[in-house]
Amino acid sequence: MEWIESINGYINDFVWGVPCIILIMAVGIITTVRLKGIQFRNWGFMVKQTYVKAFTKKDEGGDGDISSFQAAMVSVSAVVGSGNIAGVATAIVLGGPGALFWMLVAALVGCATKFAEIALGIRYRKKMADGSWAGGPMYYLSEGLHQKWLGTLFAIFMIFAGFMISAVVDTNTMAAALNEQFGINPMIAGVVFMILTGIVIIGGITRIGEVCGLLSPFMAGAYLLCGLLVIILNITKLPMAIVQIISLAFNPKAAGGGLAGATVLMVMRYGFARGIFSNEAGIGTAAITHASARVSSPAEQAIWGPLEVFVDTFIVCTISGLAVIMSGLWDTGLDGAALTMRAFDTLLPGHFGSFVVLGAEILFGFSCLISWYNYVEKAGDYLWGTKAKNALKVLWLVFIIVGSYTTLGLAWDLADTANGLMIIPNAIGVILLGKEVVKMKEEFYAAELPKYEAEKRAK
Repeated sequence: MEWIESINGYINDFVWGVPCIILIMAVGIITTVRLKGIQFRNWGFMVKQTYVKAFTKKDEGGDGDISSFQAAMVSVSAVVGSGNIAGVATAIVLGGPGALFWMLVAALVGCATKFAEIALGIRYRKKMADGSWAGGPMYYLSEGLHQKWLGTLFAIFMIFAGFMISAVVDTNTMAAALNEQFGINPMIAGVVFMILTGIVIIGGITRIGEVCGLLSPFMAGAYLLCGLLVIILNITKLPMAIVQIISLAFNPKAAGGGLAGATVLMVMRYGFARGIFSNEAGIGTAAITHASARVSSPAEQAIWGPLEVFVDTFIVCTISGLAVIMSGLWDTGLDGAALTMRAFDTLLPGHFGSFVVLGAEILFGFSCLISWYNYVEKAGDYLWGTKAKNALKVLWLVFIIVGSYTTLGLAWDLADTANGLMIIPNAIGVILLGKEVVKMKEEFYAAELPKYEAEKRAK
């Protein structure tokens, strides 16, 4: 095990060093400028084209396997997961409260990046032999840039990332949370999650979309309400928490304790790494699921991107982070989901906070298990065709068992490495295909934005 930690540590230091952090920021800023600050403008229009349309209109047609809303919910299920509960906690433990600041910075520019990834994913998607649709970075790298080797490289990284990020980390987090709260043997929890996951993924993307369409709105809404209650009941602690987040983002040594030797770069690293683990902006994975949506225009579905990042990081991750910081428990030796559970328990009366976090973690983690499997399957389709599906299903279920008893620190470090490896080829595609993204966005906005503005004036 030590040699795995050593090799992974070397790779992790490389992929999350200064060059990678600069690359992430550069791609986000360049894409934001190209798209004229899409994440800062016309929010009413974006909400109308996404959430409002999903709840007021039937599927409007177009090519794809699942509805636009179901595709978005599968994607939300993949991003709103362990990263929002355990990931934020580990970022704060390792980088201090300032890590939350850099997490939000990365998310701010990542909104535009995610729009570009989804648009390109649909623009270059392909229909498979079994009639299903497949898209994502591997397709826009091979078909758009005509660099098949980059697409192959991304698909390989994607499969590795899927097993590490979800099958291992999500299972590990859920099992650890159940063990912390009820003393349940992690192996038993792993077997239960393996069986439940198998029941869903056997049904393919259609069943995954149906399950996530039911779970996602409920799980995010319940956790959000509980988190807001935490802040309201402890509002006097909020100003100091905000001061800590901002000041320690630039002077982490002032936190003392285990952060006495910390640097701003280290805080940025953990903020960026855990933020991208959570919202996936910059690694391109969301484009894989969105490519299955029944839509006529790539930009029509890509609008979901900025909203996903906003909900995931600016709302859910921020609530988790504020709870951990306001509780004052972040430097007590607790970590992961156990820390977030204890923080909610401390800040809410009646000691029911840990049960709320546990319930959210189980729903978040399980939805990630089924939605991330879809990513792995699509990467397998790209590399080997649909014949590899059954083997990938079996491996996925086996790794769920492995994840139930894996060491927490190693699991998260492997997940960080897997994410970092995907960023580089994806960033190349987003930057070099940027003009196409701008064209798709402008055409859609030119056709639909005037209609929205006319409706507003009519009211």
